Amino acid sequence: MPSHPTPVPQPLPSLHSRRYRQLLLLAAAVGVPVSAVAFAYLQLVHHTQHWVYHDLPSALGLDPVPLWWPVPPLVLAGLIVGLCVRYLPGKGGDSPADGFHAGPPPRPREIPGIALAALASLGLGAVVGPEAPLIALGAGLAAWAPSLVKRGDDEQAVAVLGAAGAFAAISLLLGSPLLGAFLLMEASATGGAALGFMLVPGLLASGVGALVIVGLGSLTGLGTASLAIPALPDFVRPDVPQLGWAVVIGLAAPFLGIGVRRLSRLVRTRGAGRPVLAPVVVAFLVGLVAMAYGAVSDRSPEAVLFSGETALGPLLVHASDYSVGALVLLVVFKSLTYALSLGVFRGGPVFPGMFIGAAGGIALSHAPGLQTVAGAAMGIGAMCVVMLRMPLVSVLLATLLLSQGLSVMPLVIVSVVVAHVVMSFLTRGDDAPQEPFPTGRPPGAAAGSG
Repeated sequence: MPSHPTPVPQPLPSLHSRRYRQLLLLAAAVGVPVSAVAFAYLQLVHHTQHWVYHDLPSALGLDPVPLWWPVPPLVLAGLIVGLCVRYLPGKGGDSPADGFHAGPPPRPREIPGIALAALASLGLGAVVGPEAPLIALGAGLAAWAPSLVKRGDDEQAVAVLGAAGAFAAISLLLGSPLLGAFLLMEASATGGAALGFMLVPGLLASGVGALVIVGLGSLTGLGTASLAIPALPDFVRPDVPQLGWAVVIGLAAPFLGIGVRRLSRLVRTRGAGRPVLAPVVVAFLVGLVAMAYGAVSDRSPEAVLFSGETALGPLLVHASDYSVGALVLLVVFKSLTYALSLGVFRGGPVFPGMFIGAAGGIALSHAPGLQTVAGAAMGIGAMCVVMLRMPLVSVLLATLLLSQGLSVMPLVIVSVVVAHVVMSFLTRGDDAPQEPFPTGRPPGAAAGSG
């Protein structure tokens, strides 16, 4: 998102004041439409993916689907994103190459470009997650609410409602208001009185929105989102060898993450002067990498495309079907498509990093002393903290996914802490300090500056 002027800080109203009660009522009200829009948007993304990569080839008589099939939709995605960046307000949203942090909510005129660029990226095969545009859309729609009730000049109301909309949208994706709250709080580095001031409306909007989604899921038969992955292999308890593996995974993840981040930033820098052509060229390269993976691995090119959000569960459940070599190929090719996609497309960095971490952890679990579930959980946590720089959220994401999450949590904590410390040492000076949002800059865009 483009930089917005930072509003003049205002004193926080008392939690007992009439003004704050009005903000709570508005937050509860915006939770309903924001959650409904987020639900519809995610369903549109998933149906677009299925139609483009399954229904359309079948309708054209392409059975089996040829290896080259990902190239045309990816090139189309690059063209759409490039046109959004070049011609639409808001430049299609933030570039995800800098990771995830808080930013101002988008203005109403910027929302269509953000939605279109993200839909093209997510629906047509780019390796980015849905969390960034979902938060931007939720924050932008909610921050628009004060103007509808003739409070558009109230910067504090815009901040609170923008944050509440972001809470509601990300909670829908993660299936947990609490996890969404932790993600946005850690992204914005907010604490003290400001934390309580922003947190309560956000949780209220998330809770009301969750009830709406339950109703929509039942009414449409589409169900609701959940990160939990059942039917995983048994995990007994942590032990000393697995503690050693936690240190190894924590040491290794930063080097893979740095490679992904630096390649993505290089791609973004080289393409900055050609906002329409660069995404098309890079999209073509992503398609070629996917084709190469299909040819080398004898598996579907789709395995190294998309966010990995829906593929993560099957990967963990069917981990025994993969050899070490197959998993290494998956990590290498997915990391390459991930880095290229982060450089030009619009989306978030969370779910592809989780998928790569899980695949790497499962590959290591073929070695003595490491169980599959523990390896996957530690890989997810370590890659999350490398890409997000949020240790608490990384631990929660890795453990809430798994039915044995509480059992593996000590190991995940060790891997996350080691990876976070090593990453901080290796990237000193690379990342600018983040700005809290309590005085008018709620988390509206989920990635760094474009």
